[in-house]
Amino acid sequence: MIFNVWKEIKQKKLQSIYLLLGKEAFLMQETVQLIINAALNDEEKDFNLSIYDMEETSIDTAIEDAETLPFMGEKRVVIIKNPFFLTSEKKKEKVEHKLDKLEQYLNSPAPYTILLFVAPYEKLDERKKITKLLKKQSIVLEMTSISEKDTIEWITEMAEQEVVYFSKEAIDELMVLTAGDLMILNQELKKISTYVGEGGQVSPDIIRLLVPRTLEQNIFELIDNVIHRRSGEALRIFYDLLKNNEEPIKILSLLVNQFRLILQVKELSGTGYGQQQIANTVKVHPFRVKLALQQAKLFTSDELANILLELAEADYQMKTGKKDKQLVLELFLLKLFEQ
Repeated sequence: MIFNVWKEIKQKKLQSIYLLLGKEAFLMQETVQLIINAALNDEEKDFNLSIYDMEETSIDTAIEDAETLPFMGEKRVVIIKNPFFLTSEKKKEKVEHKLDKLEQYLNSPAPYTILLFVAPYEKLDERKKITKLLKKQSIVLEMTSISEKDTIEWITEMAEQEVVYFSKEAIDELMVLTAGDLMILNQELKKISTYVGEGGQVSPDIIRLLVPRTLEQNIFELIDNVIHRRSGEALRIFYDLLKNNEEPIKILSLLVNQFRLILQVKELSGTGYGQQQIANTVKVHPFRVKLALQQAKLFTSDELANILLELAEADYQMKTGKKDKQLVLELFLLKLFEQ
């Protein structure tokens, strides 16, 4: 688990080579910053921290830097961003990369340097010799969505660091409002901690007061109210969105995304996939899958398929101007209430 590695880094138990692989931006940013802070103090960063983008600079330059003794310090950190030569991606290269030099370094890394590969890709080309060698010689950290359980553990750990106390209900409310997005969670945790102060207690009411609902969250609530036949509440949310100048076509797009997710989750669950497996397959946070699974129980697959067809027709009517956009959405919602 990534958080166990974070603990080792904070204890300054650093390795010579790291490979950060994946598209979870928050985990990527936090891991990079933790390694830098563990290896270098503020004064050393000016002299011993280097960042190279492989789309702009050759790997040879980065490796020469990694082999250079640190100045006024014990460690050097060299960050290699966008190492596309590890993937199957075809690029018109601006620079020539001499991978034999990288290969030599990986087989005998400098003991005073931390070489950090930041690879924002879903996967690497495992057929390549350099990819196999790097994965063998480095600590590979997967930057992918973490489970609901791990997210809650992280929230609890962050709260402990800030010396604030969340009730279980408050954590549940926070997860719902952020859909488990780590970047948003990090921002909201800092805001909540400042609001309640050291030793403060965090309740669901405080979460609702401080954490804004995203458009996606409002759409989720809208659909949930439709599903449970709470027509008044559903229409209130809909009209509030319009008052806030949300475009009907954008609302429609999010309705499509949510109903498509519900159908995907239902189908995958029916084939025996677990929550985390589904999340990895459809590439959303496991908590969103959990919520979608709850909603999926109230529909058959055919009903969901028909709703998506009706949404496609609504999209056509909006884009061709055959009906007023707001009216198209109102009619769609009213039809859902009748199902």
